[in-house]
Amino acid sequence: MKQQFDLFGNGEAREPEAKVQSAPNDGMQGAQDEIDMVRRLEETGRYRVLRKLEARTIADAPRPGFPLRGVIVDTETTGLNARKDEIIEIGIVVFSFDEAGNIGDVTGVYGGLQKPSVAIPVDITRLTGITDAMVAGQKIDIAQVKALIEPADLIIAHNAGFDRAFCETFSPVFAPKAWACSVSEVDWSARGFEGTKLGYLIGQAGYFHDGHRAVDDCFALLEVLAQDGPEQSATPFAELFAASQRSRVRIFAEHSPFEMKDHLKARGYRWSDGSDGRPKCWWVEVADDMLDDELRYLRAEIYRWPDADPPLKRLTALERFKA
Repeated sequence: MKQQFDLFGNGEAREPEAKVQSAPNDGMQGAQDEIDMVRRLEETGRYRVLRKLEARTIADAPRPGFPLRGVIVDTETTGLNARKDEIIEIGIVVFSFDEAGNIGDVTGVYGGLQKPSVAIPVDITRLTGITDAMVAGQKIDIAQVKALIEPADLIIAHNAGFDRAFCETFSPVFAPKAWACSVSEVDWSARGFEGTKLGYLIGQAGYFHDGHRAVDDCFALLEVLAQDGPEQSATPFAELFAASQRSRVRIFAEHSPFEMKDHLKARGYRWSDGSDGRPKCWWVEVADDMLDDELRYLRAEIYRWPDADPPLKRLTALERFKA
C-alpha cells in the first residue's frame, strides 16, 4: 500500500485515511478555512501562496483629502515603432491621490480594442492573445479616453518611453500631460524585487493576474505601486510621484571619440541615430544633482579636455519619455 504525505502535519508519512464528505460550509466559514489553509502552508516555510489579484472597485466619488488624479495607461500594439505601428488595445485606470503619494480610490476605468489598418502579426497575437477576429469592427472610444485623461495630474505607464509615444500618436490629449515611468523611476531592487517586468513585480508582491491585457495590467500595476514594504517608509507610488516632481538633465555626448563608445555604453549611455530629432550621438539622462559629476566624467574620461561643453537639455515630467 502506498503511503501518503501529510501536507499540514509534521512531515512524517502516514497511512491514507478514508475520505469524509463534510457538510457544506457557509461563505464565511469557507473563507476562514481558506485563510487558515494558506497560513498553515506558509508557516511551513516550504510554500509561497500567490493570491489572484482582484480589481479594486470603482468609487462613486473620491474621498476627501485626495485631490490629485493619477491615470495608469497600458497599450497593446502591432509592434514597437510608434511611427508606423498602431494601438490595438488601450487600458486606463484612474485613481485619486494626495501630495504625499497616498493612493485614494479608483474613480474610472476604460478598456477598448481597435482594428488596425493591417493584420495583427502572429507574434503579437501570441503575446497578447488579441486576434484579428477580436478587433474586427472595434474602435477605441476617443471621447471616453479624453474624459479620463484631460483632468489627469500624472499619467503612469510601465515603460513610459513606449506608451507615451503611442498615446501621443493616437491622440493629442496625452501630449501636454506630466508622465512617470514605473520601470525607471522606482528603485525596485532596493525594495527586494529581482526584476522590473510587471509579471515579476506582481508575483513577488504575492499575486497573480491575467497578464498582457491592458486593463488587467493597469490594475496589477496599481496594486504593486500601492504595496507597503517592511523596510520602506514610502510606497512605490510615493517614490514614483516624488521622482516625477524632480527635473532631470539629458546630456548629449556629441563628437565623443568612436573608440570610447563601449565606455559610454557601459555607463548607461544610449545611442541616438538622429531620426527622432535628437543629436546623432550617445546620450544619458541624470538627476540635476548628478550633472556636475557626469560632466567631470565626460571631460576626464571621454573627451580628455577640461573645457568640453556637451549640449544639455533640462526635462520635467512634461517632457520626459517623449519620442
